[in-house]
Amino acid sequence: MLAKSRAVIALTVLLLCLTPATVLASDPVHWGYDGEVAPEHWGELSPDFSACGEGKQQSPVDIPATAAVNPPGLRVDYRDSALHIVNNGHTIQVNVDPGSTLQVDGATYPLAQFHLHALSEHTLNGAHTEMELHLVHKDATGRIAVVGVMLEAGAHSAAYEPLLAHMPAEEGEPETIAGISLNAADLLPAQRGYYRYDGSLTTPPCTEGVTWLVLSEPVELSASQVAAFERLYDHNYRPVQPLYGRTFLVTPAQTGRRSSGLLIAGAIVLCVAAATLLWALSRRRRTRRE
Repeated sequence: MLAKSRAVIALTVLLLCLTPATVLASDPVHWGYDGEVAPEHWGELSPDFSACGEGKQQSPVDIPATAAVNPPGLRVDYRDSALHIVNNGHTIQVNVDPGSTLQVDGATYPLAQFHLHALSEHTLNGAHTEMELHLVHKDATGRIAVVGVMLEAGAHSAAYEPLLAHMPAEEGEPETIAGISLNAADLLPAQRGYYRYDGSLTTPPCTEGVTWLVLSEPVELSASQVAAFERLYDHNYRPVQPLYGRTFLVTPAQTGRRSSGLLIAGAIVLCVAAATLLWALSRRRRTRRE
């Protein structure tokens, strides 16, 4: 009986010793933008974050003045959504109701969420804008496409006001703001030309294989709107990453449409030429008969 009691006590002590270790092991890895958890250390924080330090297709990047720009043709179908907003400790994020989509290369990517960074993560010819909006989409196979919108100080934005006016000051759980809805299309610029390249998530685990579509025209926010976000997050951006030979791409669908247009135009020219030749031959025969 004594031996059994000792065994029970030993097992209890062992479980008590292991429990803290188990809890610690299951805790998410803490990362941030300062000190020992800053972007330059992300790759060292966890094996799961190795792409942050070793990847060759990382985001964000600098977009040079010579980068190829796709003409307006971004295929979005965004719907109204309730305002589900959260301060997640890294940014202000809005989770979107199902139904909003983006189409890229014939694939449909549902819009999952959008969030903000200050300063901008991408740079245009070496220069940041005050902020950047990221709209994150994921398709049925897990592929990710992100639309980036550069935000600069200027005129007041009525479209962004509901988002900026309801930002939670403290980290917490998502909350739904009663009576407020947003349509992500209203957050985009009027002209939607864009730079496209292959990159990654800009936060750990820095997953690669992400299709980036960074709009070439910025959206203006007032100085007070920028300041409202900066009071919560004034430098939650990852520095630009090396390109490692990557290029800025022209969307195949755009190229296809131009090629189709050229084929049609060519066919019309050939038809006109053939008709002209037939008319000329016919007239020549009539002239000979006369």
